[in-house]
Amino acid sequence: MTTPDTPGPTPDRAPGPVPDGAADAAAEHATAAERRVLRTALRDTLLLVGALVVLGGGIGLLVAGLPGLWGALVGAAIAAFFCATTIWSMMRTVGSSPARMAAFVMGAWVAKIVVLIVVLALLQGRTFYDPWVLLAVLAVGAIGSALLDYRAVNRGRVPYVQP
Repeated sequence: MTTPDTPGPTPDRAPGPVPDGAADAAAEHATAAERRVLRTALRDTLLLVGALVVLGGGIGLLVAGLPGLWGALVGAAIAAFFCATTIWSMMRTVGSSPARMAAFVMGAWVAKIVVLIVVLALLQGRTFYDPWVLLAVLAVGAIGSALLDYRAVNRGRVPYVQP
């Protein structure tokens, strides 16, 4: 009798206990990958804010004069604060429990809303800036930051399953 060319099904091996060091190393590797993605998002966001200051300021100056420049600078500052706060809160909670991360991110969101209300209240009635340039720069910053965050996550090599 001859043996078959293809072996039959092999029984599944039951996974044995994972040594504590191996699980810790795998979790640390996943956390490092997440941190890399967040650092990339933060770097790209800071580059976007720099471009908003230079291009938005220049276009604002051409369109509305000095108030346009001030509108662009204020819009870029608000965009930088909003975008960097989100990424910072995520970096602070990488590897923590989902409840802690949600609480931290939600607290940061509430703080951003409070800061926005205070800034808008302080700017109300002022004439040194152009509100339309501020709005345009802030919108470009928000949309651009969301796209850059998406790109960083999409290109990041983060494992789907963590041991």
